[in-house]
This record gives sequence, structure tokens and C-alpha cells, in this order.
Amino acid sequence: MSGLFSLHGQVALVTGAGRGLGLEMAKALASAGAHVLLNGRRPEPLAAAVAAIRDAQGSAQALDFDVTDLAALDRAFASIEAEHGRLDILVNNVGARDRRGLFDFDLADVRRLMEADLIAPFDLSRRAARIMIGRADGGRIINITSIAGSLADPGDTPYTAAKGGLAALTRALASELGAHRITVNAVAPGFFATETNAAVVADEGVSRFLRERTSLGRWGKPEEIAGAVVFLASPAASYVTAHTLVVDGGYMAHF
Repeated sequence: MSGLFSLHGQVALVTGAGRGLGLEMAKALASAGAHVLLNGRRPEPLAAAVAAIRDAQGSAQALDFDVTDLAALDRAFASIEAEHGRLDILVNNVGARDRRGLFDFDLADVRRLMEADLIAPFDLSRRAARIMIGRADGGRIINITSIAGSLADPGDTPYTAAKGGLAALTRALASELGAHRITVNAVAPGFFATETNAAVVADEGVSRFLRERTSLGRWGKPEEIAGAVVFLASPAASYVTAHTLVVDGGYMAHF
């Protein structure tokens, strides 16, 4: 069975991998044998993340660029092709969130959020697919959506729209790229106790809500996202495409 989940010899790019869920995904892909390119905008967290993966005998390197900067993307993908000659796995994890009321947003703020959460994954996926198609060896694209793509809450409209769009993009890309043996799937996380959510995790009211509202009755641990991503990236998921795998402790199914 271990061969079904092996990623040995493959190159993976994980965006937003300096910390939180992105880092856990990168660590898991490296532990499965992939050489992982960790993307982020700040070199310092990336360097620490790469060091942690290497300390665990994984293979990784930093690739710092802003996913909304087209010139930086050109340079990054040119570097990937020149240095590795391949890209087997892309994980579109970068996301921006801005919780405000519907009438509190300027359109410029909405456009910035859409650029990061929807347009950048579209662009990154096309760039990755060109490399994958050029090698004629298939590939994996994994979009990190959210349960917010299917559920709505006041004060979160642009994010909900972007993540819903990313789920639709997943299905569209799967249709476009299936003939090239490229699968495109999504992972939709629920409530995870990441560094970003530290203040909310400390709120006993929220924890009480999750105890009542989720089947497992708790926050997700960041490392619990990792298995879903490795599965979708691996040979074990060779006949899975256009699917969104929800990892939410039963939140969406529990009432």
C-alpha cells in the first residue's frame, strides 16, 4: 500500500506554505517523498519552514514571490522549469480574508481579495498545467477552498464568493485538463486551530459552539489537513477528479 501514496521523484509547489495549513501540507508532501517548493511573500518564515522539513529528512526549498505579481510569477515559473524541468503537483493554498459588512467594502478591496483567492489560482493552475502537459506525464492540481464556499455568514461576502468560485474553477479545470491526465481537486477545510486563528481558538464561546456544532466536537489540528492533500496528490487518487474533499470534523453534516 505504501507505493499508492508515494510521491518520490515528484516536484510540488505549495503556495502560502510559510506557516499554518500550508506548512503542514508541505511537510506531508515532503514526507511522502516529493521535493517541495514552499512559496510565500516573506523569506524568513519560508527559511524556517524549509529548515524544519530538511531536519525531518525531507527535500524542500523556498520560492518567495507574491502570487498576484505577474512579473514575479514569470520569474518563479522560469526558475522551476530551468532548475527542475518539471512540476508534478500544485497546491493553491494562498488565501486572503477580510471580514466586514457588505456596505463597508470599497470595490478596490474586493478586487484585491479576488485577485489572491480566485484569479491567482486560475493563473497558477494554467502555468503549472503548461509544464505538466509539456512533459506528457500527467499531474495534480489541488485547490484549497473552504466550507465558506458552500456556507455563508454575514460579514464575509467577498471571501465566500471567492471560495465558491474556486470550487467551480476546480470542476472547470478538471474538465479542461482531464485529457492530459491532470486531475484537479479541492480540499475544503473547516475550523482549524492555526496561528492565524489563535485569538478565536482562545475564545471559549467558539470552542463551545464547535463542541455542539461538529460531529467530532472540536477544532481541527493543523496536521489533520495533511492526509487529504497527500491522498489527492498520490497515485491512490488517480481516478479522482473534480471533487471537493471536505475536512471539517463533520461541521457541514451535523445539526
